[in-house]
Amino acid sequence: MNQTVETSAAPDYPQMLGHPRPLWMLFMTEFWERFAFYSVSWALALYIVAHFYNGDASGEAWASSIFGAYTALIYASSIFGGYVADRIIGYQRSILLGALVMALGLFVVMLPSRDVFLLGLAMVIVGNGLFKPNISSMVGQLYGRDDPRRDRGFTLFYMGINGGALLAPLLTGWMASYFTDTPMQQNYRIVFGAAGVGMLLSLLWFWFGRRGLQGVGRPAPEAASRMRVAWVLLGMLVAVPLVYLLLAFVTTGLSWMLGALFAGAAAMLLVEAVRHGRVQVDRVLAMLVIFAFNILFWMFYFQLGTSFNFLAENLVDRKMFGGWVFPVGWFQSVSPLAIIVLAPIVTVVWSFLAARRSEPSIPRKFGLGLIFNGLGFAVLMYALSRLLGAHGLIPFWPLVLCYVLQTVGELCLSPIGLSMVTKLAPPRLVGLAMGGWFLSLAVGGNLSGLLAGHISGDSGMTVGSALSGFTFSFWLLAGSGGLLLLISPLINKLMHGVR
Repeated sequence: MNQTVETSAAPDYPQMLGHPRPLWMLFMTEFWERFAFYSVSWALALYIVAHFYNGDASGEAWASSIFGAYTALIYASSIFGGYVADRIIGYQRSILLGALVMALGLFVVMLPSRDVFLLGLAMVIVGNGLFKPNISSMVGQLYGRDDPRRDRGFTLFYMGINGGALLAPLLTGWMASYFTDTPMQQNYRIVFGAAGVGMLLSLLWFWFGRRGLQGVGRPAPEAASRMRVAWVLLGMLVAVPLVYLLLAFVTTGLSWMLGALFAGAAAMLLVEAVRHGRVQVDRVLAMLVIFAFNILFWMFYFQLGTSFNFLAENLVDRKMFGGWVFPVGWFQSVSPLAIIVLAPIVTVVWSFLAARRSEPSIPRKFGLGLIFNGLGFAVLMYALSRLLGAHGLIPFWPLVLCYVLQTVGELCLSPIGLSMVTKLAPPRLVGLAMGGWFLSLAVGGNLSGLLAGHISGDSGMTVGSALSGFTFSFWLLAGSGGLLLLISPLINKLMHGVR
């Protein structure tokens, strides 16, 4: 039997700071999951080069491809996790199962064997598929469809995401740089262990806090059988080796698989939309167009885990006062710190413009996001062409400014995108639509790995290869952002009043 997600009404929750109290439980659950995710993300490619290639820069291309495939599959698995929650076991059970498997996988990643390492990543991917889309979907279910606080609730939830993302590189980056006197690859394994502890905290937070949801996210009575949970566990056991094979043997072919998944999800959403009439069809079409531009944004944003890390490690002067060297991992905290500082400002700006009926529409915000992302690459272009020092290094500040500009772009689209899905998706397939949103990130993540591998080439990143790759990135982002601004009136018509 199908589980219906009804967002036109919500339980009468106790309020806390102007929002339903369960929002803050979901906030902390996501906080620790993001701590785990971003701990792995900043260290993954660097660990591969340090451990499997003994620090040789020739390993950057393979490390980039693994990072891209891992990121892609993390988000692609959401399409299945959303469907499982919608149709089989409900949101709460999906989140609990996913968190448990992710935690186990993060501890497996610590083991030094390449095959076991990839197997652990596969477990993290499969578990994340059940966790990530469904906790975001539950935030939308805390509010009625027309509740004006919904966007602000998603923005607050997004602050939880970035709180975990801020703490992860600072704490685990320090651990990797200073915690032991062992070789660096062993220090990176400490990072993975800390990520596993963070995921256990996420699991416990949701386990003890889920009662406050008042039944939201539980399976419908006809779908409450524990046998369904057993079947999902069996499916996860089958999925882990399949994902391992994709990580171990699939490179560019993954792009075709992700494209097919995206097309399949789009078809399912459109078929469901037809049942609801022309307005719902138009809204799904608008959502899919925005998904396509979202792919481009994340293709370049996800350079933070690959080419930006290699740039920071090899081509940025990180020596600070007193000879102290700024840890590479700490660059990854610039974006979440900027989000925590700038998100309230952006929210105030949107509210100020909304009061004057001049707030940009959803597609216009996405266009601005793409342009700000491009400006970050423009800063790196300038630094690599004009600011090289005597030792072939660029100053510290251009990479920091790049992260800040990209963060402004992220704030224009990412929290708005989560809310957009819950507004435009067919009511019965909100989880699947949220999976489609993360699938667009998956395609972008895979393309990011291919781009980073091209920038590094066979011998590792150079000033010339970085300048060429970042110049391409700037022009494609600026062009696509301008195009989206031009066609936004058409997309607005398709959305039929949704803002």
